Amino acid sequence: MATVKGVSSFSAEQEAQALRKAMKGLGTDEDAIIETLTKLNVAQRQQVLITYKGTIGRDLIDDLKSELSGNFERVIVGLMTPTIMYDVHELRRALKGAGTDEGCLIEILASRTNAEIRHINDNYRVLFDVYRGIANKDITESIKSEMSGDLEDALLAVVKCMRNKPAYFAERLYKSMKGLGTDDSTLIRVMVSRSEVDMVYIRKEFLSMYGKSLHSFIKGDCSGDYRKVLLRLCGGED
Repeated sequence: MATVKGVSSFSAEQEAQALRKAMKGLGTDEDAIIETLTKLNVAQRQQVLITYKGTIGRDLIDDLKSELSGNFERVIVGLMTPTIMYDVHELRRALKGAGTDEGCLIEILASRTNAEIRHINDNYRVLFDVYRGIANKDITESIKSEMSGDLEDALLAVVKCMRNKPAYFAERLYKSMKGLGTDDSTLIRVMVSRSEVDMVYIRKEFLSMYGKSLHSFIKGDCSGDYRKVLLRLCGGED
């Protein structure tokens, strides 16, 4: 069950104007941005993106990037990115740089449902083509050159997803926040990608597994507008 479901009475132009108002002039109304973008689903956000360009003549993502910063910006830009492109960019991020984020690769590639795989079967070629365009090499080449070959983690993730996908993501979230420091990349990715899928069930599994609510964990681990937007995606205090 999703925590972000979209709104039934929806005006892309009205929401576009609300976002422009939140960023126009001196200062930025971060609360208005959070309120607007966390009530809309991904399809509605894409309509707002197009309408913003058509009616205001500006690029919404560019405006958001210029007004926001840090992890808060990463969450908001993630929300504004179409699902398939979000996966592509996360895969690219996981494969580039000094180390490979195997956890990200495993999470994305292991957590698709059969229905999702059937639905995007033709689009996987598109995803890999887009990846090639961004990274200038084939995704299989990246995986072969960058991954450490730790197959055990990948197989365990697949098994966990098959048995109980919300529990798998609850564990990912817990590990991203426990101890010193926060794995913000994992925290942001899971909160953005699952808020329209099964966040309510993830919350229940989190509480059952760790004896504390996901809401309280986020509240204790994060701060500022970053915390505000994550709590909205979390959706409840249970």
